[in-house]
Amino acid sequence: LAQKLQRRLQLEESGATAEGEAEVVKGAAAAGEVEERSCLTASAGAELSAKLCRRQDINEGAAQPRRAAVFNPYTEFKEFSRRQIKDMERMFRLYDSGRDGYIDLMELKLMMEKLGAPQTHLGLKNMIKEVDEDFDGKLSFREFLLIFHKAAAGELEEDSGLLTLAKLSEIDVSIEGVKGAKNFFEAKAQALSSASKFEAEIKAEQDERKREEEERKHRRAAFRELKSAFTQ
Repeated sequence: LAQKLQRRLQLEESGATAEGEAEVVKGAAAAGEVEERSCLTASAGAELSAKLCRRQDINEGAAQPRRAAVFNPYTEFKEFSRRQIKDMERMFRLYDSGRDGYIDLMELKLMMEKLGAPQTHLGLKNMIKEVDEDFDGKLSFREFLLIFHKAAAGELEEDSGLLTLAKLSEIDVSIEGVKGAKNFFEAKAQALSSASKFEAEIKAEQDERKREEEERKHRRAAFRELKSAFTQ
């Protein structure tokens, strides 16, 4: 403000016109706009630099990509039916005693004890570590679903605490069937193929019985017509 007043006094002393003063003000505004643009450019440059640095960290394994807070389990875990996912969700909520949307170390400890397979402190930490994608030391619902996904796909070791959890849970994800096939999906395809073949055989038998019944009806009708012709 003091600078503006001083500038105005200088203009009055020098006999500058209002038009000249407007030009000066306009020039100052333009300079301010240039300065503002410079600040915006610097801000955008810093933001872009931060994004590039994070991308480099992700590529080098020093950081993990951020996942959306909300996900759709039915589209992401298509190998499971809606009933199975609902069962997993009920189990997750049952042991999420803190009602914070996570199963922490102590809650996992209680879960394994309830399932009859207590684990050591180190064992529990290793269980979480196997599916802890965001490295927060606890299980989100998505990470909980990953346990059953990995178990069903045969991606867990036989001595894994997570495989024990999956086997002892009351959720039917055909874990036992995985042992006889390369993975869960192949076993699932074989089961569907066998079921389809069985249904096809039943339908063929039903069609055959229906055809035989139709033939018997035609024969009886023909016999009645022939008998009627002789009795007239």
